[in-house]
Amino acid sequence: MVQKIHENWKMRQISDASQKSAEWIPAVVPGSVYNDLLLNKKMEDPYWRDNEDKAFVLMEKDYEYIAGFSVTHKMLGMENVLLRFEGLDTLAEISLNGVDLGKADNMHRTWEFDVKDLLKGEGNQLRVILRSPINFVNSAFDKCYVHSVDHSLYGFPHLRKCHCSFGWDHGPRLPDAGIWRDIKLVGFNSARIDNVFVTQKHRKDSVDLGIQVEVFINQHSVKNGASCSYKVFITDPKGKIEEFDNSPETISIKNPELWWPNGLVNNAESSQLPGTQPLKIQPLYTVKVILLSAKGAELDVWEHRVGLRTLTISRQKDKWGESFAHEVNGKKIFGMGANYIPEDYILPRVNAKRTRKLLEQCAAANYNIIRVWGGGYYPDDYFFDICDELGLIVWLDLMFACAAYELTPEFDHNIRMELEDNIKRIRHHACLGLYCGNNELETMYTRWPDVKLSPVQKSNFHKIFEYIIPEILNENDPVTFYWPSSPSSGGAFDDPQDPNRGDMHYWTVWHGNKPYSDYRNQFFRYTSEFGISSMPALKTVESFTLPEDRNVYSYIMERHQRNYEGNAKILNYMSHIFLLPSDFDTILYTTQLAQAEAIKYGVEHWRRNRGRCMGTMYWQVNDAWPVASWASIDYYFRWKALHYYAKRFYRPVMISCEEKGLLDGGSNPNLQPRIKAKIEKSFRLSAANETLEEMKLTVRWEIRDKNAKVLKEKSVPVILPALSAVWLDKVDVPDIAVNDEYLSYHLLDGKEVISEGTVIFSLPKYFHWVDPKLSYTVEGDTITVKASAYAKSVEIRNRNEDLLLSDNYFDMNAGEKKVKILSGKPGTLRLRSVWEIK
Repeated sequence: MVQKIHENWKMRQISDASQKSAEWIPAVVPGSVYNDLLLNKKMEDPYWRDNEDKAFVLMEKDYEYIAGFSVTHKMLGMENVLLRFEGLDTLAEISLNGVDLGKADNMHRTWEFDVKDLLKGEGNQLRVILRSPINFVNSAFDKCYVHSVDHSLYGFPHLRKCHCSFGWDHGPRLPDAGIWRDIKLVGFNSARIDNVFVTQKHRKDSVDLGIQVEVFINQHSVKNGASCSYKVFITDPKGKIEEFDNSPETISIKNPELWWPNGLVNNAESSQLPGTQPLKIQPLYTVKVILLSAKGAELDVWEHRVGLRTLTISRQKDKWGESFAHEVNGKKIFGMGANYIPEDYILPRVNAKRTRKLLEQCAAANYNIIRVWGGGYYPDDYFFDICDELGLIVWLDLMFACAAYELTPEFDHNIRMELEDNIKRIRHHACLGLYCGNNELETMYTRWPDVKLSPVQKSNFHKIFEYIIPEILNENDPVTFYWPSSPSSGGAFDDPQDPNRGDMHYWTVWHGNKPYSDYRNQFFRYTSEFGISSMPALKTVESFTLPEDRNVYSYIMERHQRNYEGNAKILNYMSHIFLLPSDFDTILYTTQLAQAEAIKYGVEHWRRNRGRCMGTMYWQVNDAWPVASWASIDYYFRWKALHYYAKRFYRPVMISCEEKGLLDGGSNPNLQPRIKAKIEKSFRLSAANETLEEMKLTVRWEIRDKNAKVLKEKSVPVILPALSAVWLDKVDVPDIAVNDEYLSYHLLDGKEVISEGTVIFSLPKYFHWVDPKLSYTVEGDTITVKASAYAKSVEIRNRNEDLLLSDNYFDMNAGEKKVKILSGKPGTLRLRSVWEIK
């Protein structure tokens, strides 16, 4: 039985011996210090302007939490009672009824204490002291140097705490503390289920489930000859229940409904999910294991959902090097998604409703994968449950990132317990695609010029990521694929940035200041990080600024940009292709277009080269606070242009164009006299099919003038095999007027356009745009947009910038386009396009 201890909490700041401790204030558990101080109006919003500094110094103090509680007679009658903390952040000292139970020093672990002999029916008092994480890492760093990223507080690798809470290039230094997950009393007699490991063996028309029940047995009961058994109930996706008695080790599922990634097949059930369009819910089976005593009494229950699938990474030698591709149920798929960071620096604000909203918006943008980045924390159970439902493969980094680690015996034991806790908790999920040892350690150790490591610290990489973690996985989850680092070519410091093997983080564009046209020079096997930063929406900027702050180079705007010279880089990349806007609001819009165009340029190139390239995850999908960043959805769930672009460039069936003349210098009037003879003006279309069905479609293209008048057109039938990308013939257009004419292209299924786009053979800043005279009408949940000429990147927004639409930031060939309102109230709308950037 379980009793939560979530009521009657209070907290206070503990002062040193020379000062009186602060007054007690009400506390919320699960929760955190920052959350309680905010609820009690004892601190200012840390996200407003530069309040981060005031919030930071608060964590140089220690805090005390206490709660009084009663215990039921039934709980007191249990043979064993444990006090379980499912999350303590991070340095905690625990006592119950005046007796010290122990200490905790890892926010990623579950902590249990035997309290059977300490409990009473009434008047129990639980006390938790939370020590300063700042003081700890500063002291530890003074004693032992470990390398870490410059954006963070030095010394953070010494503490098993969410690394980015100490600062990162996408977030502030807000190292909160708290009882951040449930506290429970767990009572049981003789035995309890520690965990259940469900394995799968797939056959032609069935799947064999292996049921391994891991039981903790009270030593006293064992000595008295006690034994236990279990029975299993399987509920299929349609609700049919089957019972299996006598401790079955194998259960056969006939005619199984297989789990597939989002967008690949149509076997999933449609569901209208709040705040987005209808999504597909994958078929899941519920496995319920009931532990029984020798007399048949129920002792414990384990119940979770599983999806029936095989899922691994395929690595095979080929003509380019070695492949790196997700293989699901024997099919190699192209990974399409982004990187996920913690959703908030104040963790109690993260909940199942918020996470579902974010992940549904990922699925709505046609993601089939999401990478949990290793600088945060292991997500809650509901994160994986939602990914199971939505068909989002999870690339799970273990929580090590951009740091060197001192492998003391204590650290060794601590991370082993951390890994075991989380692997057992997560391993049954259908969405779990792979474990990755860390973020960027292997390449940091071999490629970063400023990294200073002792020989011991370098050898610790091998010990942790090539010995300890594989050993723990072999014991607890030998089925799921393990990758030692990201990026990597397979470990052992064997050229982790080899473009022809493994995965790649490509930051020469952005950090290296190369133009994004360089993406087409790269043919990485799997691009797991790349990105361009942009500004958030104006309403988001207003949430952390005063009017006088609203200049991209103001102090406050740069405080909410944590990448060095980030705002300058944003404007630099914007200037590559757009004119300099004349007002702040248009600058925000234009930076989002520059980001979206850049990521589209890369993703579509890699999808056209499917087979050699087999996955892209741009950095990043979400923000943890209001900030200028690489995110495609900002902190307040406002979609940037990039997320709408992603919805188009991640469509399972999609058309794209490889044009010549756009970014190669040919349209630059200063370069034309020297390179005119070398300019090639041509295009080649490609259609991708990331489904399991062959498709017979039609490709249509037109050369149009700037008023959208058709000058030349052609239609071509195309057959797209399942899981393929097909090139069409190259078309030369030597006489196209690059600043007055453009290409429009479409992929049709019968008369229905399922994917389309436009390209110009110049740059937007040189093109001779005409006013498209955008207008709109609203009828019910439909917005009809009209244009009189070619309009690029048409934005629709309401006053609060909180509309979620079926499409936005789209191109128009004059005429009209209908857009569905998925959430939000339109009110008076504003429309704009690239024509207004001047």
